[in-house]
Amino acid sequence: MSENLSAADLVRRSLDTFLAKDMKAWADLCDENVVVEFPFAPEGSPTRLEGRTAVYEYLRGYPDLIDVQQITSAAIRGTDDPDTAIADWSVTGRVLANGNPYDMSYATFVTFKDGKIVKYREYWNPLAFLKALGGDSF
Repeated sequence: MSENLSAADLVRRSLDTFLAKDMKAWADLCDENVVVEFPFAPEGSPTRLEGRTAVYEYLRGYPDLIDVQQITSAAIRGTDDPDTAIADWSVTGRVLANGNPYDMSYATFVTFKDGKIVKYREYWNPLAFLKALGGDSF
């Protein structure tokens, strides 16, 4: 692990980076060959990204779409695999285009190698996402 941080500590770092809206820094937490999966992504949105560059391209406009203002809860736990942690976390914020509230809960499974994210799988509610956006997909 990086700087002797546990997988749970590294997930906390990734959440802090996300909340700071620094998508470049978040992508830099990833291994060059990271695999990111969103199994419940709405139609028209990617369900799988491969590589740090693809992750950054996907995330870079996120702060212009949704202003995540607070992580309201974050239960982060290590697993039997010391390189893997699970996070159950929630955020509040607003959609910038329409002012709608954005309240979302996530279940995230993250695996690290040498302190970098190598696999990231995130589950969230696409119906709540689309409702916040006003029925549009991105």
